[in-house]
Amino acid sequence: MRGDTRSYAAARRERAADIDRWLTDLVRTACGTPYGAGGGTTRNDERGALGGVALVAVGSLGRSELAPGSDLDLVLLHDGRDDVARIADRIWYPIWDSGVGLDHSVRTVDEAAKVAREDLKAVLGLIQARHVAGDPELTRSAREIVLAEWRADSRRRLGELRDASDKRAEASGELAFLLEPDLKDSRGGLRDVQAMQAVAAAWVASAPGPRVREAYEILLDVRHGLHLVTARGADRLVLQEQDAVAGMLGLLDAEALMRRLAEAARTIGHSFDATWRTVDRLLAGPTPRGRRPLADGVVEHGGEVVLARGVSPRKDPVLVLRAAAAAAEAGLPLAPATVTALATQSPPLPIPWPDEARDALVALLGAGRAAVPVWEELDQAGMLVRLLPDWERVRHRPQRNPVHRYTVDRHLIETAAGAASFTREVSRPDLLLISALLHDIGKGYPGDHSTTGAVVARDIGTRMGLSSADVEVLETVVRHHLLLPETATRRDLDDPVTISRVAGAVGSREVLELLAALAVADGHATGPAAWNSWKASLVADLVRRVRSALAGTPLRPAPSLSVEQASLARHGGGAVRVNGGAVTVVAPDRSGLLWRAAGVLAAHRMVVRAASAASAGTTAVIEFSVIPEYGSPPDPATLEADLRLVLAGRLDIEQRLARRTRSMRPTRVPVAPPRVNLVDDASNTATVIEVRAHDRPGLLWRIGRAFGECGLDVRAARVETLGAEAVDVFYVVDRAGRPLTDEVQRAQVRDQVLAALR
Repeated sequence: MRGDTRSYAAARRERAADIDRWLTDLVRTACGTPYGAGGGTTRNDERGALGGVALVAVGSLGRSELAPGSDLDLVLLHDGRDDVARIADRIWYPIWDSGVGLDHSVRTVDEAAKVAREDLKAVLGLIQARHVAGDPELTRSAREIVLAEWRADSRRRLGELRDASDKRAEASGELAFLLEPDLKDSRGGLRDVQAMQAVAAAWVASAPGPRVREAYEILLDVRHGLHLVTARGADRLVLQEQDAVAGMLGLLDAEALMRRLAEAARTIGHSFDATWRTVDRLLAGPTPRGRRPLADGVVEHGGEVVLARGVSPRKDPVLVLRAAAAAAEAGLPLAPATVTALATQSPPLPIPWPDEARDALVALLGAGRAAVPVWEELDQAGMLVRLLPDWERVRHRPQRNPVHRYTVDRHLIETAAGAASFTREVSRPDLLLISALLHDIGKGYPGDHSTTGAVVARDIGTRMGLSSADVEVLETVVRHHLLLPETATRRDLDDPVTISRVAGAVGSREVLELLAALAVADGHATGPAAWNSWKASLVADLVRRVRSALAGTPLRPAPSLSVEQASLARHGGGAVRVNGGAVTVVAPDRSGLLWRAAGVLAAHRMVVRAASAASAGTTAVIEFSVIPEYGSPPDPATLEADLRLVLAGRLDIEQRLARRTRSMRPTRVPVAPPRVNLVDDASNTATVIEVRAHDRPGLLWRIGRAFGECGLDVRAARVETLGAEAVDVFYVVDRAGRPLTDEVQRAQVRDQVLAALR
């Protein structure tokens, strides 16, 4: 079966058939009619003994989709037989003895109908119930009653179904974009298809079409492979199982598996949304029949965007983008028939694009959040890859990193939608939107995505008809789209080399403002771990400094200490301020201050998400952004007291951390080894050391202690935790205040830090 998913579907049907035969024998035995076992039993005798009782399969068995670890969902219907309890026991006990999971109930037809009126799960099961054994008239009667009532009360019941679907999606997330998706309950999962089947059973919308059924089979195959790998009935596809499941399905690796899964889930999610739009439209009653013009050849009709009468896509290659822009700007969906006409009849755009096509694309992206569902509509219809052939390389491509919340293609349109908020703040809003759409296009190619993406963006910009000067700007922005956030969080902004290098890479104020807006939009679209107020303030400070450098004007020096920091510094020996997740330490500058303070936070179960350390004269200022490792945060007064004790040298924090380490359960999930790099030419006055490692309690303390053992002082630091990965950068000098130049000493420092991380 390995690698042949066609056999998985056959295996599910075969297992359901085997279970049916077994259950049929159990029912016959329970009713005292083991047909074919001898003793002169006839078929008429069997019908008489089985009259008034029926075994009905619901759930995965009812749909003949039984995966290896699936439970059996069974309903024993009866007409009031006195011996039904005995019959039920003689069916259920052999199932329990076999070790197969069982969800069961015993009901009359009226009782089944009553439960279906009150319980959504019960009615969804009975809608797709399948007769297994016994009296088929009981099964038919129950299904007919339940279906009739479902259709008669569809307005209320479909509202109930929609609420349940929304709550399920809110709790389980969107399957296409999850690192460890729930194949059943996530949005775009198996239950969404079953919900669409229930809507179709109410005669309100059509049943799922062939593309959705194919996507549904993919999800069933993945779940089937997951059950085989885990040897249990699992629905959540966790990271450590993904490569094995990919192998079971004949796929290259986990990335190929997750890409196929994302495509299937988005197909289901798209159809799911369309189904509910149909439900809303039909239940709302007749709509006004007028047509409101939106753009050339495009009108609004019945709450949807359609083509005007007599307009043919065959004669107008720009119509697809013009209709999409009109839909996004009006906040309306494209009508399904319009999407089909555009997808099947639109000719390719000429190369280079006419100005009207580029303007329509910019208008679409400039609609902000309203552009996302329209873009998804174009993607589902296969139009995006015809407009932008390079889009195929990033389409549904997963980003197997907890920092990213979306696949690459969805991240790009989300970034463009976010960039629409900054179009008033840049001189070239069109280039901002296009660069936002293309900034990660290089992730579909080998190598550094910023470098390869710049090459691809140049080609796309040329095909779009941008001028050579605009293509140069687009290429530069894509190449350097990470420059500002990475520099702001990993380099000392007070070091003149930092500002000089950024100004040289940016080259102009126009590019700087585009990069600044893109950094914010990209960060928000990536996820909460990638953008916060701390990073925003650092990027804004960097932009301010680089703008002054580009203008050739001296930068007004920032105050060495803020008002709050200066107030704390007046305490003399050292002061601490804890304000929620912000911890400020101001103390006389001395060796080891950063890592000792970090050790106190680790001892109090506080995880450092970000930190910056700098000196202002003889005063050191350390800003920590922290969250509790679990539970509630520690008492601020106790935390402040311990920080003051360690500043005064009266607290052995190493002993406390050692006790914590011994009490922690070691992780069994494999992680990449840590990496320590000494970055040359990043500073003229210090050696820049970049440490990347899997985050764990006390990490910053371990790194700092290793520096201390090497006789180094930390002059400045930038610490950031992205998901479970720490990216920490330190500006260090030797005891004489000089950068490290001796190769033996540099190697020793690298080895010492690596040893501390193991």
